Amino acid sequence: MAHIPDGLLSLPVLVGGGVLAAAGIGIGLRHLDEARLARGAILSAVFFSASLVSVPVGPSSVHLLLTVLMGLVLGPAIFPAVFVALVLQVLMFGFGGLSTLGVNTLNIALPGALVGALLRPLVDRSGPRGAGALAGAGAALATAMTAGGVALALALSASAYVPSARVLGLTYLPLMLGEALVTGFAVAFLKRVRPETFRPGLGLA
Repeated sequence: MAHIPDGLLSLPVLVGGGVLAAAGIGIGLRHLDEARLARGAILSAVFFSASLVSVPVGPSSVHLLLTVLMGLVLGPAIFPAVFVALVLQVLMFGFGGLSTLGVNTLNIALPGALVGALLRPLVDRSGPRGAGALAGAGAALATAMTAGGVALALALSASAYVPSARVLGLTYLPLMLGEALVTGFAVAFLKRVRPETFRPGLGLA
């Protein structure tokens, strides 16, 4: 449940998440040159589509996030890409909530941006197999960070959510494996056919 719905979070958490997400979006927009704009549109659409396929796990459900792939390709521009996709999902399908857009954007985009920034120089210098392994490990880490962000937002909003937040974190374990496999294969493939994807100023566009 990376998409926290309306009515669960306290006002301070909503405001704090909104402010941090707005800062991330502002930084990301400054990095959206012509090439990244096209890449951002492509990956935002991929994220939007992947999020529509949810798999029930325990009391919740999970879906692919692909945020490390987005972070590697887009850098800080992952923030506006994720935000646009989340807005469309709220308006079209009722996923998440309008009041929680900031928190949801932060929980999903920030791990991808951080892990992507950490791994991008290593992925750029590695061969396809090494890049895939690095990206897969990073994807698992970013997914765990998203789970931690969701659990923290709930726990900070009300102590009654703490037991549920702990259980919710466990539902992300199979998603960590799925994210690692899909992201690893995707990055390895791109390194073979478009190795410039992970170099500054170049990529899918």
